Amino acid sequence: LRQTLFKGSREKGLKQAGFDGTKPVLLMMGGSQGAQAVNKGLRSALPLLLKDFDVLHLCGKGNLDETLMGTTGYCQKEFLSDELPDALAACDLVLSRAGANSLCEFHALQKPMLLVPLPLSASRGDQILNADSYARRGLAHVLRQEDMTAETLAAAVHRLYREKDSIRAAMQNDPAGDGTAQVLEWIERIQH
Repeated sequence: LRQTLFKGSREKGLKQAGFDGTKPVLLMMGGSQGAQAVNKGLRSALPLLLKDFDVLHLCGKGNLDETLMGTTGYCQKEFLSDELPDALAACDLVLSRAGANSLCEFHALQKPMLLVPLPLSASRGDQILNADSYARRGLAHVLRQEDMTAETLAAAVHRLYREKDSIRAAMQNDPAGDGTAQVLEWIERIQH
């Protein structure tokens, strides 16, 4: 895992998004291209979410919604590069697809996740397997794209927030968190 991810500043992340820190922050990441169905679902759920959460939406290149510019409690950006560790430090919850790299990073950072895996109609099914594995181990919640409406998405985010402490505890106790130290230990053992 990129060590820079662990060096973010919550204060900087909140400031960059224009949030004051009084509400929990939901970070939606859809990858460099964005996740169109999840972008749409999140935007439709904003009236149900913004009462209780600030939302930082990384929507992918070319996916900004001009009609939502200036919406209080909602910050949309195409993507973040150097600022990503700060955004991750600022967020309390993550809404994401279920790609392996992102899951490993969110897990190591102990960010409770609501996963919307790519459906079989658009993938090999690996994200469904990833999401189900995390859910079985109590490390994430899953919402199928075909079940996603403004209401089901908002309800799932609220439930995730209520259960965030038990999810974080499961992440702390899960041996697969950040495997970097374990790999380095194996290398040391083999060399000696």
